[in-house]
Amino acid sequence: MMVDPTRVSTHAAANTRTHSPPPVSPPSDVQPPADAPDGKSAAPPSWPATPPAIALSHVDSAGSARMVDVSDKPESVRTAVASGSIRMRVETCKLIQDNALKKGDVLATARLAGIMAAKRTADLIPLCHPLPLSGVQVSLSVDLSLPGVLVEGSVRTTARTGVEMEALTAVTVALLTVYDMAKAVDRDMILTDVMLREKRGGTSGDYTKGQTSGND
Repeated sequence: MMVDPTRVSTHAAANTRTHSPPPVSPPSDVQPPADAPDGKSAAPPSWPATPPAIALSHVDSAGSARMVDVSDKPESVRTAVASGSIRMRVETCKLIQDNALKKGDVLATARLAGIMAAKRTADLIPLCHPLPLSGVQVSLSVDLSLPGVLVEGSVRTTARTGVEMEALTAVTVALLTVYDMAKAVDRDMILTDVMLREKRGGTSGDYTKGQTSGND
């Protein structure tokens, strides 16, 4: 039997033709996003606005250091509490506890040094205001588990600015005095964890470490 070559060619071409799958419609229960008009995809969210820069009160518009003018602020009772510690060998800690160092009573000397330093803060920190302090307390305690000495300083005034720096200065100088009194037997001592614990008073409100924030 004779085979028509044109029919064979047509049949082969039909078998090699690619068939595209029918378009798939989305399920009827799938709805576009609520904020997408006419079923179009919603635009991606924009990045949040950059927060405003925080200005430093001790720097003027030209970038120069300045002493802040507080004459417009009302006078109010202000307090601040700071703390810190000095770590040392346990043998050194016991010598301090037993008052057995050649220089004398370490804790009593450091306490007086801290009180004196609080009163001289404006002479040590260039842009601090000289303030009439109404009370300064510095306490020291030996902690054998540290081992070392813990220091806490609290300062009180009635003025137009706060006494955070006075409390921090009292603690720091007390710790330095402990080092000076005991360095003959232990030069590896480490001053650490000096921090403001709280402040009260002022237009910015109260501050407690880990709970609130405020500037004076």
